[in-house]
Amino acid sequence: MASEFNDDYEYVAAEKVDIKDLAPLDAETSRVMKQEFGTGFKLTIFYYIFIFSIPILNWYMPEIFFSEFFGGMTYSWFFTSVIAMALAFIIAYVHTSLYEKRLKKYENKNAGSTERRNIN
Repeated sequence: MASEFNDDYEYVAAEKVDIKDLAPLDAETSRVMKQEFGTGFKLTIFYYIFIFSIPILNWYMPEIFFSEFFGGMTYSWFFTSVIAMALAFIIAYVHTSLYEKRLKKYENKNAGSTERRNIN
């Protein structure tokens, strides 16, 4: 693998990093990471509730969910495939937009500071 690099770069072997040797996160980074985890967790729970509700709806309303409505596709398959994929894209959009909003908030908060973090 090291032989694949050309002579323009000096190859440095990667070493294992022990987590105990890392410096603790600063308060701002820790807060941002906790908020990101919270947002991701809530959106994940929302998606799982949707996905796990489909078999429940199949069980309690089979006459509706197993009826055909478009080219032989049942409502169950429509919700499982088309709606679930659209919901995944919506969740990704919501997560990204909330992250960008949070990022702008912290950039504006640190704009007056002389010591500015490079987030990009």
